[in-house]
Amino acid sequence: RAIFDKLGGKGKLSEKDIDEALRTIRLALLEADVSLQVVKDFIAKIREKALTAQVMESLTPGQQIVKIVNEELISLLGPEHQKLQASSHPPSVVMLVGLQGAGKTTSTAKLALHLRRAGQTSLLVAADTKRPAAIDQLEILGKQLNLPVYLERNEANPVAICRRGVQAAVERGITWVLLDTAGRLHIDEDLMQELKDIKQETKPSEVLLVADAMTGQDAVKAAREFHSAINLTGLVLTKMDGDARGGAALSVRAVTGVPIKFIGVGEKPEALESFYGDRMASRILGMGDVLTLIEKAEQSFEQDKIKKLEDKFRADSFDLEDLVEQLRSVKKMGPLSQVMEMVPGFGKIS
Repeated sequence: RAIFDKLGGKGKLSEKDIDEALRTIRLALLEADVSLQVVKDFIAKIREKALTAQVMESLTPGQQIVKIVNEELISLLGPEHQKLQASSHPPSVVMLVGLQGAGKTTSTAKLALHLRRAGQTSLLVAADTKRPAAIDQLEILGKQLNLPVYLERNEANPVAICRRGVQAAVERGITWVLLDTAGRLHIDEDLMQELKDIKQETKPSEVLLVADAMTGQDAVKAAREFHSAINLTGLVLTKMDGDARGGAALSVRAVTGVPIKFIGVGEKPEALESFYGDRMASRILGMGDVLTLIEKAEQSFEQDKIKKLEDKFRADSFDLEDLVEQLRSVKKMGPLSQVMEMVPGFGKIS
């Protein structure tokens, strides 16, 4: 933001001004844990576009540079929002893979909730037989959120569990099957073979890697290795609320070419957002994210209550109770700092 404010105050830009700004952008990206190669390519593209006569002689060169950076960020993050691919013969199977501690089990439940909001039904399959309590965790989440869970406590073979889980979904007429597979602390041959066997058996329409955005370059390394072994179709980046700079998002997308489909922005079950490259670029540049703000508001505020409040405002009868009700609804949208970051210009205050 400081860079763009500084550039905005200049009537004309020299090549030195642009190089100075790009040096600061490079440092900001490296501090946000974006991979070095991605940063180099990114900066080279911006420099090439920024040194055109159109930008140098423009009335608002600072704004032109912001526009170029924004466009390059969007192209890096993927301009189109990628939806989940459904199978032509339901149920559609989604296989969630990843290392231990990335938030796979929680993300499985969050994804089921996300699908339910869209009017879809899903069955959670507890196929993590390696981690003690993984099955219990999924069962508890299922009960809390009123979601069906398929589990077999006495079966050690995850391939068999997944096969029978899909069969159970067919019998119940459920549209999506979400497989919570086992993770390890590191990538090994046994893990990859197990995942290949599950994939072979269940023919998933989506293989999603759940990666922890806070681990930065480790998330990129994991994504590269999983992708080369089992061919990922998408990514779920968790703990993005802890790293709003989106360093991992930039690197993972650029290095693997696999689209980011969802981001986890908190611990609550509702804290899973569809990923939009243009909105993330806008947030990274501190320009806010009005569309996500509107979507969150629509989920948190009930339409009939909004109408009643509007009538109260018009009749001049809005009281303290109504204010408390409003604040409760705002609280449902997540931490106030996150909400502030979505309002253009308010990022500095947050």
